[in-house]
Amino acid sequence: MKLSNLALAASAALSVLLLASCSSGTTAPEQAGGGDADTQAPAYELLPQEIKDKGVITVAGDTHPPYRTIEEGGKITGIDPDIQAALSEQLGVPFEISTSSGLDAMLSGMLSGRYDAFNGPVRTSEEREADFDAVVWMTTRTSYVYLAERADELSDPESLCGARVAGVTGSVTESQLERYAEWCSQEGLEAPEFVGLEDTNSTYLAVNSDRADYAGTTQTAAKDLQVAEPDTYEYIVQSDEQGAGIDQLAMFMPKDNELAPAMLAAFQGIFDNGEYERIMTQWELTDVMVEEPVLNPMTAG
Repeated sequence: MKLSNLALAASAALSVLLLASCSSGTTAPEQAGGGDADTQAPAYELLPQEIKDKGVITVAGDTHPPYRTIEEGGKITGIDPDIQAALSEQLGVPFEISTSSGLDAMLSGMLSGRYDAFNGPVRTSEEREADFDAVVWMTTRTSYVYLAERADELSDPESLCGARVAGVTGSVTESQLERYAEWCSQEGLEAPEFVGLEDTNSTYLAVNSDRADYAGTTQTAAKDLQVAEPDTYEYIVQSDEQGAGIDQLAMFMPKDNELAPAMLAAFQGIFDNGEYERIMTQWELTDVMVEEPVLNPMTAG
């Protein structure tokens, strides 16, 4: 996607994002429904029988541009649907995105059998891999979005120390902010205050309404928002010095649905056939690509 097109798409997406939150249960019309399975697809035989019988993989998803943007009419666009379309070619069954709000709700929804998977963006950890299988397919660095009109007071990395930082509860941002707080302490500065909210939409609204100084999010999402509204938002990126490191983002599946072997094979398939690189390049995400998909890297071996 050319940058100009990305800006137009992101601007339209932001209008929908900031006007209203999506209601639970919305699905992407072009992805909904079981349809006819392609039993000749490379990874079809690896699917658990329950998925074969159902004929669809139900994936939880919230509004998080550019990963997922719910447009007027309920159509869902973004990196996630593009990746899922490629994976579907490998698996022989379509994906259906069922919208939900809050990381906890999506994780518990998988454990209860409501969803078959969730594609984040969410980092994997040893604790999460105790309950879920995780296929890592990209990385991220945390960024902090602020209003451009406050650039004089917020553009310095030290300004985040002692500031109010909105983020999705349980997300990468929450753990990264703890590392940032350690750096602040080393510099003799106050720790930032984490304002935990339900979804990304809420974090941007918190910044707009002065309930927070920054909204913590992935670097990709921050870039997408800033491109859409260059005169409204700016952002700073957490550095290695500030404890950023690199978090591994994964698709999660409950261990008891036995979907992981098929999903890993499907991801390997789109790495091998070039679809992964094509999609990541299209969305200007080459700096967060990984060399190959990895299953449960925090607990393997």
